[in-house]
Parts: sequence; C-alpha cells; structure tokens
Amino acid sequence: MLSLVAVPGDPHDLASLELSATEMRVMARTVVDRLVDHITSLSDLPASGLVEDGADYGRAMREPPPEQGAELEALLAPLLDDWALRSFNCAGPGYLAYVPGGGIFPAALADLIADGINRYTGVWNAAPALVQLEANVLDWLRDWMDFPATTRGLLTTGGSMATFTAIVTARHKLLGPALREGVLYTSTQAHHCVAKAAQLAGILPDRVRVIDVDECERLRVDRLAEAIEVDRRAGLRPFMVVSAAGTTNTGAIDPLDAIADLCATEQLWHHCDGAYGGFFHMCPELRPLLAGLSRADSLTLDPHKGLFLPFGTGALLVRDGEALRAAHAGHAGYLPPLPPSDIYNPAQFGPELSRPFRGLRLWLPLKLFGAERFRAALAEKRALALQCAERLTAVAGLQLLAPPPLSLFAYQLGWDGATGEQRNAATLALLEGVNRRNRVLLTGAPVGEHFYGRVCVLCFRTRQANIDACVEDLGAEAAAILKARR
Repeated sequence: MLSLVAVPGDPHDLASLELSATEMRVMARTVVDRLVDHITSLSDLPASGLVEDGADYGRAMREPPPEQGAELEALLAPLLDDWALRSFNCAGPGYLAYVPGGGIFPAALADLIADGINRYTGVWNAAPALVQLEANVLDWLRDWMDFPATTRGLLTTGGSMATFTAIVTARHKLLGPALREGVLYTSTQAHHCVAKAAQLAGILPDRVRVIDVDECERLRVDRLAEAIEVDRRAGLRPFMVVSAAGTTNTGAIDPLDAIADLCATEQLWHHCDGAYGGFFHMCPELRPLLAGLSRADSLTLDPHKGLFLPFGTGALLVRDGEALRAAHAGHAGYLPPLPPSDIYNPAQFGPELSRPFRGLRLWLPLKLFGAERFRAALAEKRALALQCAERLTAVAGLQLLAPPPLSLFAYQLGWDGATGEQRNAATLALLEGVNRRNRVLLTGAPVGEHFYGRVCVLCFRTRQANIDACVEDLGAEAAAILKARR
C-alpha cells in the first residue's frame, strides 16, 4: 500500500486541495478496508461500549484546530479503534434498545457517491435526473403507504423535522395568521418531538392538549372528542391531531381509523407519526395492524428505522401535496425559473434550499436489494419480537404490558403483593443486570407512574441467536432478583 504524506496533494502548492488519482484510490481503499473490518466485528463487540469515565474522556479530547495535516491512518486508528467503540453498539445485532436502525452498507456507498459527485439537488433545474430519482423514491413510499396520487413529500434528517414540516403545513392551511387560536392534540405517549415541533411552529405549550390513553397506552378517542368540544366552546380553533403508528415507549398503535373519522367530522388535520411503525405497512399481511394509516393527512416515516438505513434519514408524506407546497414555496430572482407543476422541486416543499442529495441513500439500497427483501426483513423482525414476548411470559415475575403489535413491547418485573415502587425498582435492576452482561442492550421508559423495560427488534442484523441471548439474560437476571428478595 502506498504511504500517504502528511499533507495530501502537492506539498509545494499549499493553496491546492486537489488529490491525485492514486492518492484518492489509496485513501478510499484504506477507509473501506477499515470500515469493513469494523462492520464484520460488530457481532463480537459488546452491546455497549460506554464507560463511566465518558465525560472525563470527552473533556480530555478537546483540542485546538490543526495547523498542519496528518496521515489518514493516524486519524482512522483512534476513530475506529477507540472513539467509535465508546458508544452504544447500535449497528450491532444485540441492540434492542430505543428504536434500532442498523445502517446497511450500500447506503454508506451511496453517501460516498453523493458526496463525491457533490451535485446540488435543492432545485430541480440544477440536477434534473438526480432530483427525479429522489421524487421516484418518494413515490415508492407513497405507494407502500397507500397514499393517493396527489401526495407530495420530502426527505428530511429524521422524524423530528418531518413532524415540524407537517405542523407548519397544517397551520398554514387551517389557521393562517390566527396562530394563538389554534389547538393541537396528541397523546400522553406521543414522541417528545411533537411538542417541540409545535412550539417551533408557533403553537405554544398552552395550545397543545395531551390526551389520556387506554390500558394499552393508545390514545382515547372519546377523551379527544371531549377536549375538542371544550376548546370550541372556549372560542379556540382545534386544527390538528397527531397520532402514533407505534409509540416509542410501548409500541402502541393508536386507533387510527377512529381518529381519522373524528378528524373528518371535525375538519381537523390528522398527522400520523409512523417514524417507528410506518414501514410495516409495506408488508401486506401486516397492514390490518395499521388500519387507518393511509387515511392520514400527513405521515412521518423514518427510513433509518424501518428501512434499516443510516441515522439522519427521515421522510414526510402529505396527502394534499399542494398544501405542502403552499406552506413552503418561495422564489428569488437569482434562482432558476420554476419547473412545470408536475415536476418535483425539493426547495418548494420544505424549509431547506441548501441540502444534501438524500435520495441516493434510499434509491441505491432499494434498487440493489428490491422491496421484497426489505419486506422479508421487516416481517422477520416482527416474528422475532412475537417469539421473544411469548417466551418471556414463561419467565417467573415478568409481565407484559401488552402483546407486541409490531416489533416493540414493554414489560415489568414483580411478584404477588409488590408495590408499584417495588416493581419499578425491580424492573430497573433487571435492565441493569442484563446490560452488564453486554450481549444485548435494553432500555426502559416511564409510563405514568410505572417504569417498564422495553424490547425493540428492528436492527437488520438481529437474528434468532440474539433473541435467544435476550431471553436467556432476562430470565437469569429476573430469577436472581426474585431469589435475592426471599
């Protein structure tokens, strides 16, 4: 392998940042070889590499900007051999915490290509073919979600920006300048980005109603209807409901059909948060679990979850594409002329003008693998979650909050006569014990006054052996905790 000099390029021309073809090939091979070595070691790494001295370690890493260059290998070694390992192994097969992604390798290649060609895709005129490629991807998402041909959408950095864009669109269409009169409704189990996005969109906290949930943590439509009536009588303007197609805490799916019915009657905008669960709608056999999703006015999707892509890949679909355009369209004299209305022009549908070429990291993996393999992977993750939940019901002291609607479920550890506080403490101790074993990584969440452990199966690398390890470790730690209290 050729050695890279400390300052790549011509050392006699400091103003040049150009590399020779040989240097570029050597650098690329070096990075890819290192990256492949890292990926192939993921199953052998602990589920979490976090250490207690993390804050001190971070402070010790602070440094001034470099004046002189360094060799690539000297930079890659600490990055991949140390710093990247001091983290959750969220690309690994034992990652059952939060909502996993995974980051399939072709998406990394797509990002390399997109950054390498460095074409501008903010407006259609600058790269018509590349923008159309992105429009095709959005049309695929539209079709998988059974949205109509009038739908337009946007690729975003994640669910938070998709939700923000949806609220801005609903606000623009239904409230106009009357922001202070508008009221938004969501459930106690909504993702925290809903309240944050509402505030950023000008819907302040005193105009966000948090609606109670039922025993399975699903939004109660009767309470929603009551809250809307109260606000109307007070002279306010209810305008939007945000539901969830799979909540983060427990995996619950709100009654989407009933919410859609109520929103139609009350003439409210229904936004569905499908960041976690939406892509299960790709599987025809699972669509009944998400009945009503395709009736939403807008839908958040996170391809970095359900399509196993790298973090930073979100999407928004809006049934009335012209409403999305009306809320975000803008133009300036220095920009190229607007294309015909049937041509997708990204800057007219979202807040960004400068943006990366996001479409390629979806297009390339989908074209390489085909949709059927993504559907098979999603179906397998749900089957593994169902199996895991069923096996855990046989573990003494473990109680499921509800069977997993999709691939996420919550549970508690307790015993006859245990108080709520004791159950919460036992469940937290259970998680800590399992995570110390470091074969799988689990997280929990407070739900009302209760603390639940969670299992979320969505990393594409998670297979049967990892579920076996999860069940074994939960069973062993639960038995140890119950034995210790006798």
